[in-house]
Amino acid sequence: MNAEAVEDDTGGGEYFVMPEEAVQFLPPEWRDALRTIVADGRAVLEAVDSDIKKVIRLVGAFPAMTSLRYSQHRLSTAVFEPTTDTILEHEMLTTAFVIAYVRLMDGGQGSGVSRNALPTHLRRAHDEIVELRNKRFAHNVGHESVEGMLEIGFENGRFDLNVSFRMGYYVRGADEWGELVAFLDQLMFERLGKLLEKLTQKTGHEWKFPSGPPPPWAGT
Repeated sequence: MNAEAVEDDTGGGEYFVMPEEAVQFLPPEWRDALRTIVADGRAVLEAVDSDIKKVIRLVGAFPAMTSLRYSQHRLSTAVFEPTTDTILEHEMLTTAFVIAYVRLMDGGQGSGVSRNALPTHLRRAHDEIVELRNKRFAHNVGHESVEGMLEIGFENGRFDLNVSFRMGYYVRGADEWGELVAFLDQLMFERLGKLLEKLTQKTGHEWKFPSGPPPPWAGT
């Protein structure tokens, strides 16, 4: 069994990872010290198990937050031309944004965001997105932004049908959508920071979450 050298990206140097089965082959004083460390660590984790579960639930929402950021970026930077392709592209991107937004807000397993947590001036935009999801994108129940019309003509003993429709959407998304995404992004990391601070206070050990520079599109 081999120990694996791992580079610590926090600036703490190099450390080694070995399987637990390998501990028995270490010198007795090393083996006893490691087992003491493991036992102490497990005791600490068991004492804050409920707090760790909260972190797990919150981190579980991060993929939805990433999807929301990216779909809003793609929508806000989409090229607009009065063509069928452009209309359908906006429809596709708006659908992705709306579904990602509601998935994040609903959360699941306690990781969602309450409407009351939003700034007052953004709640109307929130309500509009939820209505879009419920009446246009997740269910076809007659949202006011979509209207289909059937025209029936009769000539020479024959009925001719003609279908036309109107599809409304925000070009590159509504102005408030970018602000909503930025607020939610910040809220998620603030929540995580508070949970880690609580864990640090309870255990007496520092708790850190890896972070790096945001992707180039995240600030759009």
